[in-house]
This record gives sequence, structure tokens and C-alpha cells, in this order.
Amino acid sequence: MKNLEENFLLAKKQDRRGQKALYEMFAPKMLAIANSYVNNLHDAEDILLNALMKCFTRIDECRDWKSFPFWLRKIIVNDSITFIRKNKNILYADVEIADDYSEASDEEYPEELNIEEIFSQMPIGYRLIFNLYVFEDKKHSEIAEILNISEGTSKSQLSKAKKWLAEFLKAKENEKRNTETVKI
Repeated sequence: MKNLEENFLLAKKQDRRGQKALYEMFAPKMLAIANSYVNNLHDAEDILLNALMKCFTRIDECRDWKSFPFWLRKIIVNDSITFIRKNKNILYADVEIADDYSEASDEEYPEELNIEEIFSQMPIGYRLIFNLYVFEDKKHSEIAEILNISEGTSKSQLSKAKKWLAEFLKAKENEKRNTETVKI
């Protein structure tokens, strides 16, 4: 990670070479993160560029080079959530978690998963909370504060997202089986 340290220090001095190197190191992963929230590559690219501009103008706020990737990721996630708030109407049903939904077992998952396809079809409210809980490791209290919803709504939406995901994967597996049956 020596290149990260060198490029971080150059970027702190507003050196364009250091900034470009950091961009090249992190842009693909950060674009994927933004896209997992907004589900639109064009919007994700805009979020990425704006977040990087913010990052490079406020890089002095980052403690050290080791925390830079986490700091940048936080900016990307926050900017993605801000984008969704401004541009999407998200409806959350304030319903308690159903204790009796069934989770899919490992055998029910298709062998090949296309994560982009899954997130492109998952309802935005589910996707937002699922991403924050699973990928950003946020607690329901934190999600509730970030999204200005109740903890119960966060829990309910996560439960519904899990149920939706299980049903989606089951449907994909059934689709695959039907395709294989037709070939025979």
C-alpha cells in the first residue's frame, strides 16, 4: 500500500498526479458502490465525480492515508443517499417485522448470481436499507437516523428485503430449471 501513502500525501498537497492516481485506484469500486444505491450508472458516475471533488477539496479532514479508503467510501455512501432523497420518492411502510417469513436455504440459491440484476430489480426502499445494513454494517438505529425513519421501519424494510431476495432467487432458480427442462 506504499503507493496509496505516497499518492495520498501528494493529493494532500493538491498535486494533480496524486489525485489522479487515487482516482484510478478507487474509482471502479466507488462507482460500483454508488451504483448499488442509485441503480443508474449515469447517476452513479455523477455521484462519484462530485464525491471525488469533495474528497480532494476537503482531504485535510482525512486523518491519514490508512483511513482514506474508508473515508472516501463514507462520502460516496452519504452522497448516494443524499441523491436518492433529492430525486426519488421512497415509501416506507411502517409495519412490524413478520416473524414467520421463510428464508431460502443455501440449496435454493442459483449457482451464478448477477448482483447488478438483483439490485436493479429490488425496490429502492429495500435496496437502500439492505445496503446500509449488510454492506455498510449500520445498526437499525443508525439507519433510522440517516434516513429519518423509525427503527421499526428500518427493521421491517430489511425483513421485506430479505423476503424479496429469497423470492427473487427462488424465481430465478425455477426459471433456470424450466429452461433446462425445455432443452431436454
